[in-house]
Amino acid sequence: MEWIRLIGVVIIVVGFLMKLDTLAVVILAGLITGLVSGMGIIEILHVLGSAFITNRFASIFIISLPVIAILERYGLKVQASNLIAKIGHATAGKVLSLYMGIRTIASALSIRIGGHVQFIRPLILPMTEAAAKNDLGQDLDEAQTEKVKAYAASVENYGNFFGQNVFAGSTGVLLIVGTLSTQGYAITPAQVAIASIPIAICAVVVSVIQFMIADKKMKRGTKS
Repeated sequence: MEWIRLIGVVIIVVGFLMKLDTLAVVILAGLITGLVSGMGIIEILHVLGSAFITNRFASIFIISLPVIAILERYGLKVQASNLIAKIGHATAGKVLSLYMGIRTIASALSIRIGGHVQFIRPLILPMTEAAAKNDLGQDLDEAQTEKVKAYAASVENYGNFFGQNVFAGSTGVLLIVGTLSTQGYAITPAQVAIASIPIAICAVVVSVIQFMIADKKMKRGTKS
């Protein structure tokens, strides 16, 4: 009956297929797996609590969420929108292009100033929306709003992903070095970082082109 301990896997698969609450599914799977394995409730809770304490640093970002909520409550998004509204020639593409450059440079220097929750949602997205409204001279419809959200989310990924490898001490570079070393390729973090510089520059250029094209598409959509 050892196979019965795999029931937790079945619960997780079924829960995900039914699109149930992820955290509830995982906890339920853990509880049932513990019970069928002969553990008591107290022992199961002890294991869950110990695992949470051991890995609590992974959830330290949660601390920033109340701070962001307070900033939004007292008008951070509104002030960000007002700031961009005062700049007559600002467009969504220009705002995103500027952030792409800043984010890439910051990642290359291992300066953590980005993040979807900490930076994109409270600052970059409202500034981009305000710039798009100014540029089009009208409010955005639902499709345009969703596109602006997608572009704002993507610029964070572009800047972080391609910029971080320019810093020789980043986890991505160390992972590349470690993986190549196990395959017999002698390489140093500095070599990986130098090789990543043209890639990061290309990422910035391609992103800027993408955002400029997006600006023109939104204008054409408005005129039609």
